[in-house]
Amino acid sequence: MSRAPLPYSQKILDLFRNPKNLGKMEDATVSAVAGNPACGDMITFYLKINDQDVIEKASFESYGCAANIATSSIVTEKVKGMKLEDAWKITWKSIAEEIGGLPAVKFHCGILAVGALRRAIRTYYKNKQATPEWLPKDQTFEEKQALEEEELAKILSKKMKMAEEK
Repeated sequence: MSRAPLPYSQKILDLFRNPKNLGKMEDATVSAVAGNPACGDMITFYLKINDQDVIEKASFESYGCAANIATSSIVTEKVKGMKLEDAWKITWKSIAEEIGGLPAVKFHCGILAVGALRRAIRTYYKNKQATPEWLPKDQTFEEKQALEEEELAKILSKKMKMAEEK
């Protein structure tokens, strides 16, 4: 069975070949993970945040497809210099538009990138034991998706381990 190549935009292909801000950040203020190793898309986001709640640096590590790497790259570029409240407002749809669109089967890559960003912001405030009034009490769609994929990965991992032991 042959598969047709996905219709990626030139921007996705460029960011896949030359991602911005790729790599672990040793002096990160906070990090967050999103993804599912079963489907192959994993992201770790690193943010360096100053005392005024401005993102000074952002980087990511990725194990995933071109869309995963491109959406993560564009999110890290976009948030540098932003206040956390403004970074929180970034949506996966705006990221998809910025990279020239995503094939429907790759929407989850944009959702994971924004989910990782929002998880990092929420973790930052949790670590500070502070909750700004603009931060929703309930998790957003993107955060829930990131967590659901993690939970599915844990379940799959357990099942695979049990099958190996039999």
